[in-house]
Amino acid sequence: MKYKRADKRRGVQTAIPRPGEGKRGPEGHLAYLVRQANVAVRAALEKALADVEVTPPQFSVLTMIVAYPGLSGADLARLTFLTPQTINVIVGNLERADAVTKSADATHGRILRLTATAKGRRLLTRCRTRVAAVERKLAGLAGRADERVVRHWLAAVGAALGRA
Repeated sequence: MKYKRADKRRGVQTAIPRPGEGKRGPEGHLAYLVRQANVAVRAALEKALADVEVTPPQFSVLTMIVAYPGLSGADLARLTFLTPQTINVIVGNLERADAVTKSADATHGRILRLTATAKGRRLLTRCRTRVAAVERKLAGLAGRADERVVRHWLAAVGAALGRA
C-alpha cells in the first residue's frame, strides 16, 4: 500500500512507493537499490536472530572469528565493516558470554588475538540455522543461475569499489 507525503509548500501530496515500486524498483538508482536490499536483509536477520539474542553485527563478528581464528580487533573491523569501537563492544559482550577468548599476540604484546570458545561455536551453529532460512528466502527470489550471477556481481562490486 502506498502512502502519501504532504508537501505543504505546494499543497501537493506525493505518493511514496513501497519497496520494489517506482524509483524503489528496477528503474531506481542502482546504489539506492543495493542499500534498500541491505536494509531489508538486515531487518530479516534481526528478526531471525532475536530469539537467540544475537544481533547481525554480533553474528558477523562471531562468524569471522570462527572462520579465521586468531584475528585481531583491527582485522575484525575491516572484515565486518564495523568501527574498531563497535568491535570492542561486541567482542566484550561475546567474551562476557563466554563465546570468545582473547590471547596476547606472540610477537606484539598490544595485539589481542580472538578465538571462539566451544560455547561460541555452538551459539554460531544456532545462529546459522536461523540465518540459513533468510538465505533460502533470498536465493528463492532468483533461480540458481541468477543467484550465481548475483553472487559474482556482489563480490565484484566489493572488490572493485572496496579498493577505492
